[in-house]
Amino acid sequence: MRRQPQGVAPVAAVFVMLAGALAAGLLAQGQRSQFPTEITAIRHNSGQSVIPYFEGWIKNADGTFDMVFGYFNRNFVEEFAIPTGADNKVEPGPADAGQPTYFLPRRQRYVFRTRVPADFGKKEVVWTITSNGRTERGFGNLIPAQEITERVVATNGNFDPGHDDPNKPPSITVEPVTSVVAGRPVTLTASVVDDGLPKPRPVPAAPRAPAAPTGPFGAQVNSSGRGAPRGITVNWLQYSGPAKVVFEQTGALPVADGKATTTARFTAPGRYKLIASAADPGRLSSKAEVIVTVAPGSSQP
Repeated sequence: MRRQPQGVAPVAAVFVMLAGALAAGLLAQGQRSQFPTEITAIRHNSGQSVIPYFEGWIKNADGTFDMVFGYFNRNFVEEFAIPTGADNKVEPGPADAGQPTYFLPRRQRYVFRTRVPADFGKKEVVWTITSNGRTERGFGNLIPAQEITERVVATNGNFDPGHDDPNKPPSITVEPVTSVVAGRPVTLTASVVDDGLPKPRPVPAAPRAPAAPTGPFGAQVNSSGRGAPRGITVNWLQYSGPAKVVFEQTGALPVADGKATTTARFTAPGRYKLIASAADPGRLSSKAEVIVTVAPGSSQP
């Protein structure tokens, strides 16, 4: 019988132990909390946090600077009402710098700005939000690479046509809203004026049904529909409020005869701020806000 050389079994045992330790380490690493900006394949409807995002800074004509922020609610469904204070504060200065206090799902860009003096230098603005037991911070600095323009904000960061572009963003006003009662629908009307540039593209005709196939394969027809409106549109955003505002229609609303109308229902009494954004076919936009004071309904205390 052939004898096994001495020392082989102990060496093999060492390799087994090292492999087990490596596997345990990788497993523990995978179980650690991920970075807040990491994109995973898991869809979370609730339970995740809201992350403040610094979008960039704008230099004003008087030498001051506007620090522009947005946010990313990592949830697909859960929304948050977070009043200013320990869980929603901007530093330095008072905790209430006019930042949003109601947070919609997913990414909301160029939502809030705060002004700093011309001698701000290397200081930083910090927006802190605590939600679902997790504290996240966005840091704003006057780093040259993060300078943006009003045109970038007006296009939601999608496209900057430059200063020579003759197209101007539309102007928008919102009619005042009064005598609002919780639970009852109210009409919101936005009036929009635009310069007509760029000319909206014509809506393509519906595709005709293909002829009967002559071979083993038939022709395909695009059944995705006509897509989003191609003219001027209005979007509504809830900026603050103690509870959710339910809009009759969500997404881009077409403007007809200079107006876009929708219906909203306020689920609880209190003070709300809504933002209406008008965009033209060139994706230039402007915003207007409306403050709504909601009284309790007949069945509410």
